[in-house]
Amino acid sequence: MPITRRLSTNDRDIGIAAAMLRDGEVVAFPTETVYGLGADSSNPTGIERIYQAKGRPRHNPLIIHVSDLDMASRMADFDEKAEAVVASFWPGPLTILLPKKADTGLAPAVTAGLENVAIRFPSSKVARRLIAAVGFPVAAPSANLSGKISTTRFAQVVRQLDGRIAGIVEDDTCDHGLESTILSLVGAPTILRQGSIPQEALEKLLGSMGEDSAPQKIVAPGQLKSHYAPEAAVMIDVICPTTNMVWVGFGPECGGCQLTLSSSGDLEEAARNLYATMVEADALARSGQMIGFAPVPMSGLGRAINDRLTRAAAPRTS
Repeated sequence: MPITRRLSTNDRDIGIAAAMLRDGEVVAFPTETVYGLGADSSNPTGIERIYQAKGRPRHNPLIIHVSDLDMASRMADFDEKAEAVVASFWPGPLTILLPKKADTGLAPAVTAGLENVAIRFPSSKVARRLIAAVGFPVAAPSANLSGKISTTRFAQVVRQLDGRIAGIVEDDTCDHGLESTILSLVGAPTILRQGSIPQEALEKLLGSMGEDSAPQKIVAPGQLKSHYAPEAAVMIDVICPTTNMVWVGFGPECGGCQLTLSSSGDLEEAARNLYATMVEADALARSGQMIGFAPVPMSGLGRAINDRLTRAAAPRTS
């Protein structure tokens, strides 16, 4: 089994990680949302290794991460609406789908042959230092096996991907705990994936908008119907748990739950805790047991939490 190198966030190791990416290797690194699985988005070998390491379907495109606005402007066409969104939400946990410029240098597999590109300018200083050291956008889906629980801790990345990738940058600072919101600005503004920027915040700027998180044809990352799943089967909106269930509560009404996303009913806390709690619940579930999640309000970050829980509970694709 190949050895996965452990790297710190000091300048020397960030330089080593960047060199690995330029050489076509794959390195996991923390962002403010979840851990990303990075490759130089100009390097076809590195992009292929992302798909191999994750077992990711080839029709599922990747998000590219940039270290500044100039890098982003070389990849896509930004109209006035896009510039207004960028001014309000970048750097931060918002991915924007835009028309891809010609001759970007992106490996074709990054966009899965589509004419648009998903771009994010993360607020994470570690991520931005790494991208700047590479000198080109870094493609980075979540650092987990395809369809499995996203990772927000170094140990979780090791558990899923040790021996499958070249390196992991260790720094447990994934403060948001949920992936970025994906907003399409190709045509009418549309949310393609609920995430760490609530829909309500975007609608204050853009007005009421639609959602297309489970289309017939994948047009952006994060749209697979079955995703973010633990090994145990998942049920949602559980008020009365059964005896063969690990019950995960939300709010003060869930007395007797084994675990909770937030005992006070705080959606930000629940978002931060979601994936780590899934991992813990999966470890508690004995053979044949299910994981049941108490209802979470469908507002603010609750939209994104419910999106992840619904996908975790969906029929498994494999």
